[in-house]
Amino acid sequence: MLKCGGTIPRWTLIRIADSSALDIFPLIENKKLMTNCADNIIDSMPLFRSGSDGLIPISALQLQINKCKVQRACELNALWHSRFPKIDWSNVVRNKDYVCYIAEYDAIAYAVAIWSSPIAANRLREGKTALELRRMAICDNSPPNTASRMIGIMRRNIAKEMPHITILVSYQDTDVHAGTIYKASGWNMAAQNKGVSWTNETRQRNKEQSLADKVRWEYRLKPMIQKTNNFIDVEESQINTQELNL
Repeated sequence: MLKCGGTIPRWTLIRIADSSALDIFPLIENKKLMTNCADNIIDSMPLFRSGSDGLIPISALQLQINKCKVQRACELNALWHSRFPKIDWSNVVRNKDYVCYIAEYDAIAYAVAIWSSPIAANRLREGKTALELRRMAICDNSPPNTASRMIGIMRRNIAKEMPHITILVSYQDTDVHAGTIYKASGWNMAAQNKGVSWTNETRQRNKEQSLADKVRWEYRLKPMIQKTNNFIDVEESQINTQELNL
């Protein structure tokens, strides 16, 4: 019987064509084989390995950075993110702008990133033209400098394919990160805020995954938009950097 996380041998693919194979692999009939395995989420081609014999990349330059479906991005984030594993794909696609990226080698995922319009877009100077890095998760087997290379490629791709975006933003959890990746990638520290709950007297939210202080980092893609009479300014301390855990 196949174990979770294994790939199906080539001879098995031939046997599957024969209905008698269902006697040996009964789960195939119910379409449940490997669908709940972590390896099936990580592997883009679980049935057709491309021939690297399980080798892992030793350099971030070997990784291919491409866009991926939001559902898969959320599943990978749930596997790897140490602080914010929960994010529902519907919470991403309902935004004006969103895009997800995956870093792969031999069709195996090693890192994932989820971008969307900022959670607190109405409280930012350029909220309507900003894009927030909502999640970035990297597996333990990824090569050194995976994050910085991936951020650089994503930044250039967003600038090219989303020309209306003027600024990128991301929030660093101060309990577990020092902001090294952002510094190395040329981002600027914009603000540091206390972590507060989204729940208040009039609105109940799901329990937060973290209430640590946050540092907001920014990377400018285009010159700042001038203020208009319609701009609503607020104190930086009022900007809630927590996630809407929906």
